[in-house]
Amino acid sequence: MLTRRRSGPIAALGALLALYLAVPLVAFLIRLAGSDNRGFGQSGLLDAARTSAISATISATIVTVLGVPLAHWMAHSHGVLRRIAGVLVQLPLALPPVMSGIVLVYVVGPYTWLGEHFAGRLTESIAGVVIAQTFVAAPFLIIAARSAFEAIDPQLEDVAATLGHRPLSRFVRVDLRIAAPAIRAGLLLTWLRALGEYGATVLLSYHPYTLPVFTYVQFSSTGIPTTQAPTAIALAVAAIVLLLASFQLPRVVRDKLRRRAPQVQPARPVAIEARSVSFDIDTRVGDFHLQVAHTARSPRIAVLGASGAGKSMLLRSIAGLAGSKVGEVRLGEIDLAGAPVEDRKLGYVPQQHGLFPNRTAWEQATFGIRSDPAVAAWWLQRLQLDGLQDRLPQELSGGQRQRVVLAAALAGSPRLLLLDEPFSALDYPVRQELTALLRQLQRRDSLATVLVTHDPVEAAMLADELIVIDHGRIAQAGTVREVFDAPASPRVARLLGLTNVRRGEMAADGVLVSDGACLSTTSTLPAGTPVTWCVRPERVIVGDVGDKVTVVDVADLGSELRLELEWAGGLNLLAHQLISQRNGYRPGDTALVQVAPDAVSVWPDNAGRVPEERSGGGVSRPVGGP
Repeated sequence: MLTRRRSGPIAALGALLALYLAVPLVAFLIRLAGSDNRGFGQSGLLDAARTSAISATISATIVTVLGVPLAHWMAHSHGVLRRIAGVLVQLPLALPPVMSGIVLVYVVGPYTWLGEHFAGRLTESIAGVVIAQTFVAAPFLIIAARSAFEAIDPQLEDVAATLGHRPLSRFVRVDLRIAAPAIRAGLLLTWLRALGEYGATVLLSYHPYTLPVFTYVQFSSTGIPTTQAPTAIALAVAAIVLLLASFQLPRVVRDKLRRRAPQVQPARPVAIEARSVSFDIDTRVGDFHLQVAHTARSPRIAVLGASGAGKSMLLRSIAGLAGSKVGEVRLGEIDLAGAPVEDRKLGYVPQQHGLFPNRTAWEQATFGIRSDPAVAAWWLQRLQLDGLQDRLPQELSGGQRQRVVLAAALAGSPRLLLLDEPFSALDYPVRQELTALLRQLQRRDSLATVLVTHDPVEAAMLADELIVIDHGRIAQAGTVREVFDAPASPRVARLLGLTNVRRGEMAADGVLVSDGACLSTTSTLPAGTPVTWCVRPERVIVGDVGDKVTVVDVADLGSELRLELEWAGGLNLLAHQLISQRNGYRPGDTALVQVAPDAVSVWPDNAGRVPEERSGGGVSRPVGGP
């Protein structure tokens, strides 16, 4: 049985601080209970408390209305202005409150331009109290809201944009809703700080009395006894506000109050002609330059490449998330380049689960501006989510969450579905299941898709046409079969997952010599040419004829066998065989191996040159081309 390890020293330190905070409060309550003259009958006490409460509420409202947009801008901006704003926001925290009051006097004092313009009403008035409280309390809400906005996954705004929500709608319905708990906490701190403000207030507006100023006046005139009443009122108000702010309805009640999905009769979406996409993208992000052009022949294409190759950047450019000036994008005869992302009518499934917190599966599926509830119900049913409409994201499995994202993208009947490594974060069985399901949807429902992936098997399953990207350029493009059968370069071969990539040298009559082994090829390169070559593992045939090799290892992968083979000279290759062809080899056995000449891809080694693209179809730029 596992037990939680107790952190003794850490807990002791925390308890020490809690004790330090509690002792003065307990001492005050003891003194209050045993005192005969607490000051509750002092004239002006209730007026001071009322003034503090009203002015703190006005200040908190002003800070919320102006501070939340400022925090949002700071969270999404970069550069000098953002840093200057950050310093200005935090400056009141560094200034002692009295000095904050002095600074404010220079702006709104009775002899300043503003003071004279308002005939001195900005000081010695409720307006002066609000000005002082707003200045010292604003940082608490702005800092909390900015941190919350910065923590929001940028993919959620991208998803909302592709669902048709414009900036104001995304701010209100996505960012503001997600950041609401932090904003409420910041608002609470702002209100409490404004309620207890003394230093700046006493300099800017001695009258009317606020509760802290009234307390100081009583202390100066009669000493501690009559200060107990205002202190007790401040403690009581703070305690009540904190308790109300932390109150939560029981989970059972919250579940009952949760809005349920309506009963909607599912309706099959209207068939949309699956159009192929074409693009000519030329854009930079920092030092990275994406320059790719391609005209697809199929409505189902996959973009394959290593991490950092520019795959996601290309997908964002097609969606319009990278701006409208990145290049040309067409969907059949439809020009998308000049249209904002909200108007492109594209579905988008990001790398991670693009689900909005605290929204049920039904609310996710119907969140899009163009979503049709009947179509959303149809897709939820088709994606095996029927009965899960009222579940929140945390109540769904990983595969279910990804299906909800897919349903939300399809509920608006998009013209093109963009998939950015949609299943990369899922377990292998779930990934296989969803890949098969998406392939089924592509075929049965004529979905036009652009898939970004680093998995060549996923690319082959979900596309008819394959684009291989490397360092922001197209390294090869063509049908899946063309690209897999004839990789344009060793780099492309490795990106396709071909493990048998080796070095060698050409001999006469197309014979390739590599690590002492001789293989026949269809290459016409002259003898003596150093080359890189590869052969697909399934084209390495273990049978009754061929070269005699040693079986180094045999791995049973369930549906196939993987054999590691070694020639006498040291050449080492992998061979894949179907499980039905099990031949009983064990490590150390001798086998006969044959490799057909047309199964060997050969590339000359050109030091210092990047191989040009080899395209089996479409229009594509050579690597390093203009």
